[in-house]
Amino acid sequence: MLDLPPVRGTLTAHRPLAELTWMRVGGPAEMLFQPADVDDLSEFLAALDPAVPVFPMGVGSNLIVRDGGIGGVVIRLGRGFNGISIEGGIVTAGAAALDAHVARKAAEAGLDLTFLRTIPGTIGGAVRMNAGCYGTYVADVLTSVTLVLRDGTVTQVATDALKLAYRQSVIPDGAVIVQARFTPPAGDPEALAQQMQDQLAKRDETQPTKDRTAGSTFRNPAGFSSTGQADDVHDLKAWKVIDQAGMRGATLGGAVMNTKHSNFLTNAGDATAADLEDLGEEVRKKVYASQGIELEWEIMRVGNRLGEDTAK
Repeated sequence: MLDLPPVRGTLTAHRPLAELTWMRVGGPAEMLFQPADVDDLSEFLAALDPAVPVFPMGVGSNLIVRDGGIGGVVIRLGRGFNGISIEGGIVTAGAAALDAHVARKAAEAGLDLTFLRTIPGTIGGAVRMNAGCYGTYVADVLTSVTLVLRDGTVTQVATDALKLAYRQSVIPDGAVIVQARFTPPAGDPEALAQQMQDQLAKRDETQPTKDRTAGSTFRNPAGFSSTGQADDVHDLKAWKVIDQAGMRGATLGGAVMNTKHSNFLTNAGDATAADLEDLGEEVRKKVYASQGIELEWEIMRVGNRLGEDTAK
């Protein structure tokens, strides 16, 4: 049993995580910590044995938790971290705020964060992954973030220090994003609302939004997201190379590469995390063998496979 400091939030031992992820798979967290606020999180990390690993988790929209679970402490931010405020053209959002909510609030204030409307998940995950679509990325509008470092220090970091690139960032090990500040361009609220409606309609037409997926499975080999424009190039899109490898609709156990959009690894009902990850690896092998392209995972895979030590 982990020796943990006292908290004002909630600590739950051996908390099943499957129900906290969009894929609905995976084992338990050795310990799940839901801090009450930033001070609670900071004090906890400052007092926690530095040898204990921590993993910050959002709403599990871009995540496969392996069947053996996650050792150490999983940190899940909740109500104390989901505030959204707008002042002087700056949007400040807690890391647990949903991307879609931030986009809508900003639009109502005449600020354009519409690209976030169709991105599943929370602001913390969007910053960590430099989320983007329709030609706009978090890096284009992010001003700074507030982090709680592994030793409990609370610090504000400018965007440049995060070295944001396509689907990646540089954030210190064990650090937790707790807040982000954006300076988006201005726009007409009604026009922004209509733009988001159009984006949602296009997403629902082309993506399996009602299935159990974790969003795009692999990064586009081209190194950028779809622009959504008529002149968008598909040659090096992940779905395209998956199709060319003959893997659209491929299955393993309860996992399937979705027939509506082949870059969406899907839990068809009874998949294990191993089914999903192993099918993804099989896709990577087939694409490399047929086209010499090495697909990179966009979905995070964390924890241990069954039979591995969860304390690792």
